[in-house]
Amino acid sequence: MSIKRPYQTYRDNAVNTASGGELTLMLYNGCIKFIKQGIKDIESGNIEAKNTNIQKAQKIIQELMVTLDTSVEIAQQFMPLYEYILHQLKEGNIKNDIAHLEEALNYVTEFRDTWKQVIKQTRQTRYAQGAQV
Repeated sequence: MSIKRPYQTYRDNAVNTASGGELTLMLYNGCIKFIKQGIKDIESGNIEAKNTNIQKAQKIIQELMVTLDTSVEIAQQFMPLYEYILHQLKEGNIKNDIAHLEEALNYVTEFRDTWKQVIKQTRQTRYAQGAQV
């Protein structure tokens, strides 16, 4: 138990001090992790674990949907994509179909990679502006 405590503290601090963009990145990474685990669970025949992991991925997508700022035009375009990913996750879970999960995984991975670039560019812009002052 004492070994897990420092890691839990580190994780809690990372979440509590993260920016909104970093939290979104964490959500994408968590979703990817749970989808991949769900695929492995289907392959190994562990249906209960598959269901748990895919439901965790679904909850993350639902959280991304709820926190989406629909006053921004690009965000309005994300909602149907999130709905589609959620649909693919549900179908993959119900049918034990890896193809549905892989399609959802591809979209989430693409979103995550794009989001990473946005964070990187935002940081570079901030540092460049800070150096000019």
